[in-house]
Amino acid sequence: MKYSPLDAQHRLLDAKMTPFGGWDMPLAYPSGTLAEHAACRTSCAMFDVSHLGTVRVEGPGAFASLQKNLTNDLSRISPGRAQYTHLLDETDGSVLDDIIIWWVSDEVFDVMPNASNTDRVVSAIGGVDTTETRAVIALQGPTARSVVAAVSAEAAAVSRFRVSVVEIAGVSCTVAGTGYTGEEGLELAVPSAHAPTVWNALLAAGAQPAGLGARDTLRLEAALPLHGHELGAGISSLQANLEWVVAWGKDEFRGKSALENEKARGVSRTLVGISIDGRRPARDGTRVLDAHSNDIGFISSGNFSPTLGHCIALAFVNPSVNVGDAVQLDVRGTLLPGTVVTTPFVAKKKS
Repeated sequence: MKYSPLDAQHRLLDAKMTPFGGWDMPLAYPSGTLAEHAACRTSCAMFDVSHLGTVRVEGPGAFASLQKNLTNDLSRISPGRAQYTHLLDETDGSVLDDIIIWWVSDEVFDVMPNASNTDRVVSAIGGVDTTETRAVIALQGPTARSVVAAVSAEAAAVSRFRVSVVEIAGVSCTVAGTGYTGEEGLELAVPSAHAPTVWNALLAAGAQPAGLGARDTLRLEAALPLHGHELGAGISSLQANLEWVVAWGKDEFRGKSALENEKARGVSRTLVGISIDGRRPARDGTRVLDAHSNDIGFISSGNFSPTLGHCIALAFVNPSVNVGDAVQLDVRGTLLPGTVVTTPFVAKKKS
């Protein structure tokens, strides 16, 4: 089991801890998941996401290596920016991991894989695993920037999908305008030894700590994919409706041929959103039936939506399914009615 550099801070706040991706991380604090979720939607929630990996790729060959291995096109951005991308399986084109790249400076990239995939990413693209040298703190919500501004105006000024090295509470940090909640926000990579200092400064400025429970309900409302659910073995970028992350114009990238073949023949399933009346959730693996009780797919993620007051789900279904179609969810023999809807379920409030 690995422990975050902020582990002691979570325990001082009486967080409920849980294993996740090989790390012991906070699931929720005494305020509870619903309150933490609401804080992110209405003010500012603060998450420890140090379980995410960081792989430093640098030097003259760094750009070329990332271009060759990942689906998106780095030439669309420049130093000081961030980009979402996929690492594919060479054989079937399924998504081995979805990744955020922070282009820190000319030949320096911080590649951010999911918790359990860091070794896999290093073996594919090279680089050095620097995960244990830093903590990552995510500030998310409509007041996130004003909270950060109380500690560092320079950090608060880092805009969406930009990256900058700035000082926060006297500590040099890498800050990116990224996040995983559907809200405005920032992610701060802080040297491990100084992580408690920055965390406590943000806490004093008004950020409400939030755990993995709220992070999952927030990302589901925003219809953001979770590796192992909406992405993973056997699931391609095309099936997950993420073709926008694929730069077909590049000469090559890992898995391109397999993905081209799938595009030519058409996907066998596609990811949709389903709205479900009531508070009983349809969890991952639940079968989805059409109005005539024909099996048309399965739930990949499902939960109660605190914002909407009813349950929602993401599901892989037959490509013939359309928004507005009535479906049924087979929850342990009970059929729950649902409707296919557009996503995200909850849109980010305009500032």
